[in-house]
Parts: sequence; C-alpha cells; structure tokens
Amino acid sequence: MGELRVRDVSEKDLLARILRVLSPASRAEVGPGDDAAVLAVPGGRIVATTDTLVHGPDFRLAWTSAYDLGYKAAAVNVADVAAMGARPTALLVALALPESLPASFVDHLATGFRDALAELAPGCAVEGGDLTVSDTLTVAVTALGVLDGVEPVLRSGARPGDEVAVAGELGAAARGLGILFRRFRDADGTPVVVSTDALSPAERHDIDAQLRPRPPVELGVVAARAGATALMDISDGLLLDSSRIADASGVTISLDADLDDAALTGGEDHALLACFPAGMAPPAFEVIGRVRERGETAVLVKGAVREDRGGWDPYADWDSTLG
Repeated sequence: MGELRVRDVSEKDLLARILRVLSPASRAEVGPGDDAAVLAVPGGRIVATTDTLVHGPDFRLAWTSAYDLGYKAAAVNVADVAAMGARPTALLVALALPESLPASFVDHLATGFRDALAELAPGCAVEGGDLTVSDTLTVAVTALGVLDGVEPVLRSGARPGDEVAVAGELGAAARGLGILFRRFRDADGTPVVVSTDALSPAERHDIDAQLRPRPPVELGVVAARAGATALMDISDGLLLDSSRIADASGVTISLDADLDDAALTGGEDHALLACFPAGMAPPAFEVIGRVRERGETAVLVKGAVREDRGGWDPYADWDSTLG
C-alpha cells in the first residue's frame, strides 16, 4: 500500500491532522474545531486582511515544500497586519487541495504555519478555516490583529518634510525568484526541483527569502508608537508601493539611497515602508528618502522619473506560459 493521498482520507481525518499540529497554540476563547472561533478583542477594534496563494502565479510545488508554503502564507498575512501598526492575533485558513496530494502534505503545511507564527508573531495562532477539493492548490488566509491602544497607520498620512524609511531586506526575494526561473526549469520551461548543492550561500539566501520570507512583523507596532505617518509592507516592489503611499497621501516620494533594480522593483521581501516626521525613525528603520510636495510624478529616484511601473501587477504580469 502506497502513501495516503488526500483522496484516500476523509475531511474529518485531514482536519484532525491539521489540528494535531495547530490546536496547542490556540489563544481563542473557542478555538479550532467548532463552527466558528470566539476571539477576545482588546480595545474593541480589529484589523483584518486576507491574501490568497494559488499554485501557478504565486508558488510552484516543484520549488516550494509544503512547510515553506505554510510559512510563507502565514508570513505575508501577518506582514499586512503589521503594516497597519497592529499586532497579529489570529489566522483563518482555507485550503483547496487536489485529491492527488499526499495526506501528509497538510501536516507539513500546518507545521510551516505554526513555526512562522512562533517566530514572526508570537501569540498569534491559526484559529479556524475550511477544507475543500480543487484541481488547483490554493491557500487562502484571513489575518486578524489588534491595535493595543494606538491608531492604525494608513497609507494616506505622509506629509511633506517626512523621512521615508525601510525596515527589512530589499531585493533578495526578487533575486531568488530570478534564480529559480533561470536555473530550475527544464527545456520545456517546466519547473524542476531545486538542487541546493548547485547554489552558493548567497543564492541559497536569496531563494530562501523568496520561499520563506521573514518580514519584521514586530516593527509595525514599533513604527506606530514612534509616530509613523504612513506605513505599508513592500509586497509588489519599492517603486510601486511607494507610489501607492504617494498617491494616497497626495505627495511625491523622493528616494535618495543607492538602490539597485532588485531593491527598487523586486517584490515579496515584505519589508516595511514607513514615513516618519524628520528625525523620528526608530533605529531599526533605514532612511532612504524624503516626502515632498506633490509634483508631476508620484516617485522620484535620485531626482529622476522612472518610466517603468517598477513592480509586480498579477493581472498585467502573470504569464501562464512561463512554466
């Protein structure tokens, strides 16, 4: 008898495998296993966000393990909570699983979720979700957080004279994705398993940044308490995400630091991009520019206009022929 597949077990059995990994971390009044969770809401306000990872445009199983997929799905969602200046408290996870997947896939996926939350957002746990079957593996996550008495930090608060600062690494995830596409596809363009022995330490670091991002989640609250006027996580590239703050705030963002194309246009590092009144950026944030009165363009790089969009748009950039 071969390895158990999703098609060989019931929903009850799959759920039991997941809860065996995740339930001990629950902080809810009523946690996973009932029709819905019951959560305490300190301060009476909830920050909520959702993100979906779909096999194809968002990840490839030839390149990512179930563990890494769970880790990344947790990381990108708690980063969005942090980008509001909030503290992540709970995740709700919906899985659409191909029936041919090994049943053990959910064990490793759940472990990735558990470990990511323990490392990046202690006190946050998976508190519920849903299971269904699909030809396309999909992981949909709703993340919840609390503000702990501070006001949410929006994209729309940047003011002329503010400093623009970043916490976290820029460009590594984009370099890692480039390595995967250049070196780990066959002649037909189909992704193949990554051979880590063929990689230098720097290349392994960059691929790890793509497959298992580690956003500085704890610094979202730090930024809010330090007086950040605008805040977001860099998921689609520094240029594109800077333009979103600039447009929401009605200002121009001038980036003055020495940044290469990977740092400027690469996404998925999930670093935090913030604006602070001059001199108020916390030590963990590196100042990379200034906020100016609105000019003809949203973003300047060393005083010049970039003609390209400078980031990832899934509707414009996803190409199903790329493997």
